[in-house]
Amino acid sequence: MSSINVRPATRADMPLILSLVAELAEYEKLSDQITSDPEEFAEHLFGPRPYAEVLIGELDGKACGFALFFHNFSTFLGKPGIYLEDLYVRADTRGSGLGKALLGTMAKLAVARGCGRLEWSVLDWNEPAIGFYKQLGAYSLDDWTQFRLTGDALQNLAKNTEEPALA
Repeated sequence: MSSINVRPATRADMPLILSLVAELAEYEKLSDQITSDPEEFAEHLFGPRPYAEVLIGELDGKACGFALFFHNFSTFLGKPGIYLEDLYVRADTRGSGLGKALLGTMAKLAVARGCGRLEWSVLDWNEPAIGFYKQLGAYSLDDWTQFRLTGDALQNLAKNTEEPALA
């Protein structure tokens, strides 16, 4: 039987995190969308104002997965929540219980931090992940459509807004 461990990432884990993110992007067929600067990425995770947190999942002492998440807030619940940006377990260790351990650790963090929910998005073609999440009791929000502003559209909206920007 394999030994599973989940631990918070440290700055020393940045090469591992970048490697796992690249593997995730390849799996999701989105490698062309990685544009992050490794030093800026590390600063956002481990600098004076961290914007996200990372858990490292280990199987028999070897890092085989990660979860990157951050807090959001529900005005309807009046409570913080946790948004799971990325969950990834290496293909050769899927089915080992590592993904469940990562999500379980996140659920414990959410409860300990007084959060009202833990949520994430999944690509609609990723049937193995969807099935896994449903087995854990998660459900899809089919009545919501996710929107995103990036690149020029984000810059244009910021530039063309007359109100002073908040930092």
